[in-house]
Amino acid sequence: MARPRIPRVALPVLLALAAGVGIAHAASVPDGAQRVSNETTLSRYANPNDSGPIRSAPGRHARLVARLKINTEDRLPNNYIVLRSWTDPQGGALWYQVRIPGRPNGRVGWVRSESLGPLQTVRTQLVVDRHTLRATLFRSGHRVFRAPIGVGKASTPTPGGHFWIREKLVLSGGHGVYGPLAFGTSAYSNKLTDWPRGGVVGIHGTNEPRLVPGRPSHGCVRMHNRDIKRLARLMPVGTPVLIK
Repeated sequence: MARPRIPRVALPVLLALAAGVGIAHAASVPDGAQRVSNETTLSRYANPNDSGPIRSAPGRHARLVARLKINTEDRLPNNYIVLRSWTDPQGGALWYQVRIPGRPNGRVGWVRSESLGPLQTVRTQLVVDRHTLRATLFRSGHRVFRAPIGVGKASTPTPGGHFWIREKLVLSGGHGVYGPLAFGTSAYSNKLTDWPRGGVVGIHGTNEPRLVPGRPSHGCVRMHNRDIKRLARLMPVGTPVLIK
């Protein structure tokens, strides 16, 4: 009996599964796509203009993955990391590939350029190391900040992957559970986090400094208050975050 031939369109899916990547995370990258962000030394992000569709490939008839969200859960302006750009050689439409916040973590998709505002540039990257319990901020590849952190406990782990900073909140009083300020990221815990309204993984101060460094949280990243204040002066919204 002749060996069945695998359709060419199925090969990327099979390769993704072999690599341990979920189908929901996959997105087609057409020939000619240009990289916009390297997520280390030069990255670009944009605020959405509307709640337009995010699709699995750059085309009006591609599968719908999600929709853009104008605001974060805290009703602050939302933003999206832009990974690639692609111009349709037939119709001339410009598309952007973006990372998508929300469960499951790690999704990417394509949006029409008119659904996003002007691209903004950052040259920073925050690396959160769950093994050494340290967070390090780089600017143009050079280390400018390092501090001990607290991460999720075994039952409520901090998720790993590529994320970014969506918002910064200055908190009144500065002595509560989240300290003087907090950053909201695009990462979401599989369970509830310390962050209200939706399980967002935050990076924030603490009123329990003795637990840092350590693994005390429900998924968020905690810092000493003096460190989160210093980080806030160095790290802009839109900064890519690598949690490893």
